[in-house]
Amino acid sequence: MSDHKPAGAPADQEIRDLRARIQALQDELLLAEHRALHARAQAERYKRVAKEANREKEEAVRKIEGAYRVAREARHAAEAVLNSTLWRTMTPILATAKAVKSMRGRPAAPSASGFASPPGAYSEAAANAANEPLPQDRGPALDPEFFVRWISHSDALTDWDRGAIKEDVSRFSRRPVISVVMPVYNTPEAGLRRAVAAVRAQLYENWELCIADDASTAEHIRPFLEASAAQDSRIRWIARPTNGNICAATNSALSLAGGDYVVFLDHDDILSERALYEIAAAVNDAPDLEILYSDEDRIEENGDRRHTPYFKPGWDPDLLLGQNFVCHLAAYRRTLVEAVGGLRVGFEGSQDHDLILRASRLVEPHQIRHVPGLLYHWRTQSGSFSSEQLDRCIQAARVAVRDHLASRPDADGAQVVPHPNVPEFHRVVWPLPAEAPRVTTIIATRDRAELLRSATAGLLHRTNYANLEVVIVDNGSEQPEALTLLEELRQDPRVRVLQEPGPFNYSKLNNVGAAAASGEVLLLLNNDILVIEPDWLREMVSHAIRPGIGTVGAKLLFPDRTIQHAGVVLGIGDFADGPGVAGHFGLGDEQSDRGYFSHNFLTRTVSANTAACLTVRSEVFRHVGGFNEVDLAISFNDVDFCLRIQDLGLRHIWTPFAQLYHLESASRGRDDMTSESKVRAEREGRYMRERWGAVLDSDPYYNPHFSRWNHWYELEIPDRMPKRWKRDNRAT
Repeated sequence: MSDHKPAGAPADQEIRDLRARIQALQDELLLAEHRALHARAQAERYKRVAKEANREKEEAVRKIEGAYRVAREARHAAEAVLNSTLWRTMTPILATAKAVKSMRGRPAAPSASGFASPPGAYSEAAANAANEPLPQDRGPALDPEFFVRWISHSDALTDWDRGAIKEDVSRFSRRPVISVVMPVYNTPEAGLRRAVAAVRAQLYENWELCIADDASTAEHIRPFLEASAAQDSRIRWIARPTNGNICAATNSALSLAGGDYVVFLDHDDILSERALYEIAAAVNDAPDLEILYSDEDRIEENGDRRHTPYFKPGWDPDLLLGQNFVCHLAAYRRTLVEAVGGLRVGFEGSQDHDLILRASRLVEPHQIRHVPGLLYHWRTQSGSFSSEQLDRCIQAARVAVRDHLASRPDADGAQVVPHPNVPEFHRVVWPLPAEAPRVTTIIATRDRAELLRSATAGLLHRTNYANLEVVIVDNGSEQPEALTLLEELRQDPRVRVLQEPGPFNYSKLNNVGAAAASGEVLLLLNNDILVIEPDWLREMVSHAIRPGIGTVGAKLLFPDRTIQHAGVVLGIGDFADGPGVAGHFGLGDEQSDRGYFSHNFLTRTVSANTAACLTVRSEVFRHVGGFNEVDLAISFNDVDFCLRIQDLGLRHIWTPFAQLYHLESASRGRDDMTSESKVRAEREGRYMRERWGAVLDSDPYYNPHFSRWNHWYELEIPDRMPKRWKRDNRAT
């Protein structure tokens, strides 16, 4: 018997396995090296921040010392005046003048603009809030104490505001009747009274309140409803003979509605006093609106303290599949609600989610509008849901999403599954056709063989996608290791290497690669990307081929497992002492951090994606002419590219289910390395501000109440959101 092992597949498989293990070890080593580099860079950054903070502290001390000096001089001057003969002579005269002034009444209070308002224009609470010192910090939107201060300064109305709102209403060309629909069942009396009082206090008065009592057994319900209807002819109610559920009771209330629009109100929640005014104002601006929704917060069960604000993005049909972000306040054209048959019995607990899904199918996206402002205060109820009830609500929402997708021809084969990270929400797995579209991956590179080796190994050998072409655009590599690797890669029939020497121009290199691509879908991939999971490309392509979608972006992680990219937010930061160009959602968050209302884990629409890992259909790339290689050689070319695609009416999707490491700028360094890079970056930033300034300053997917100094969903005082009733500049 021979001692030799038979040649063939087993030996070949052992070699392949060995190579795979070696490559995995090399990837781990590369990742470890870059984690160390990242940690070192973070340490240097912290040193710079500490140095800057110390400099600011020293400057603040100098200013304080200067202020003390001025105060001392002022005090000495005052003492000199008080001791003067003239002051002693004037004192009795001034006392008499003060007494006369007090008899004439309180002096006019200054308005926010500095103009005098009529006596009594501020309520006591508003006056106290206005006199509170403005904080210099910018607290996060969810910080409870800062949020309370923000409410006082930016959300509370003065008597002047109320008068200006009513004056604005008098100029409306349309005054739609708004039907507020409210189901009632054994509501505690105090909560019911507050809810009805909030409707009666609306600054927009063309409303009706339609109430359905769902056969309450509490004795105070009927007398209160009868008295309310007797006091205000705009209040109508109906008593259901038997107890049904929230869907049945709401439908009964809907039967009383005759308004142009319908607003849904739970029986113990509170509408902001300007809620219906904001809805009517939006309809005046755009009469074809069918659905409107606002921001919301929560209010304590047995008090008035507000908390947990949800400042929402603009209309996002993909986010809606994972989470009902619309909910409160929602206003629908009444005929639209009637067309879908009202609320569906059997979807209790998720009836709002089911309604917005069904109604949105019948209208165009431009007929749905987000109305920024905390117009709805949702009263929390301790222990109101058991785990079994909560599970039923989640299941009902999941069925609603499935039904919605089943009715859409573009969603044939889409599956709705529990979200693996946030189980109260949902994930939609989009289908691929039987023959998956060909994907051409474009990788621009120069030297740095260790990066390219790991990137291509992950792409070619650890990615679960077969119909793949790789176009490597070499920007003049010279190092022997890189040249050897490029020659090795050429041996793979899926790989082509193009030579494009010259100054580094990221836009041009990608355009060259795209021109040579044969795939229906392009994947732009940096050479410093490391694959983590095998299904990432399938996820991205499944979105890229959907009708109406422009680009698809991935969840990119730094080597230390913090987030580098969760979509691009426009206008963040500062540039040339003015507003910034763009930043990244989620930047610096932990990989496991849910983010603002779980946005780090939910597929959603964004204004742009980074080209470090981006898919786009070839036809779309060519239609917009690819990247701008003249004005944007290196920076912001992906943002410009995405905005030009957005002008075609296409949306950009970011998915958390394609997750990769990004060793950011590892192959060529950062822009702040040289003075030449700084000059180039400033030139490109200036181009973006001049070309896209108005768009950059109004990202619809980042609430206008948030500060633009950073991407952290922070509020600031004073609020940056302009008030409609102050547009004539009588107050600011």
